Amino acid sequence: MLDAKHTALVLVDVQGRLARAMHDSDALIARLQCLIKGAQALSLPIVWVEQYPEGLGPTVPELAELLGQQSPIAKLSFGCGASAEVMAEIERLGCRQLLLCGIESHVCVYQSAAQWLAQGFEVQIVADAVSARTPANHQLGLQRMAALGAEVTGVEMALFELMGRCDHPEFKTLLKLVK
Repeated sequence: MLDAKHTALVLVDVQGRLARAMHDSDALIARLQCLIKGAQALSLPIVWVEQYPEGLGPTVPELAELLGQQSPIAKLSFGCGASAEVMAEIERLGCRQLLLCGIESHVCVYQSAAQWLAQGFEVQIVADAVSARTPANHQLGLQRMAALGAEVTGVEMALFELMGRCDHPEFKTLLKLVK
C-alpha cells in the first residue's frame, strides 16, 4: 500500500508535440492534472522530469502551470533511474515508494520503472495517467512493468490509498477532483 509519508509522484516527460501525439491525449492530460492536484493536496513531493527539453520542448502548459513553484529536471537517458540529477532528487526526498505517471508507457516510463525496481524501490504505475502513441504500446509497457514487479494502479485508486481514511482532512478536496 502507498504511504503518503514515503511516496513521491514522478511526472515523466509530458512535453510538447509528443504529449499531444499520445493516444487520447486530452483525457491523459486531464487525469494528470487531477493526479498532480491530488498529490499537492496530500503534500506529496513531485519529481518533475523532462526528456531533452531542447529537442522535445517544455512540459505542456496545463501541467507546468500546476508545478510553477518548482523546476523540471532535464535528462538525456530514457529511464529516470539512469539520470544522476533525477536520482539525486529521489535520494534527497528519501522516498522509497515511487508513483509513476507520464509518457511513454513502453519507453521512458517502462525504463524508469525497471531501473528503480532493480534498485529496490517500490514502484506503482498509474495506468490511466501514462500513455503511448498507440494503445498496443501502452498495454505492452504496462505488461512489462507488471512482470518486473511494478504494481499497477489508477488515479482514483492511488489518491484514496494515499488518504487511507474518509476523515482525512483532504477527503472532500480529493473527492471533488475525481468526480
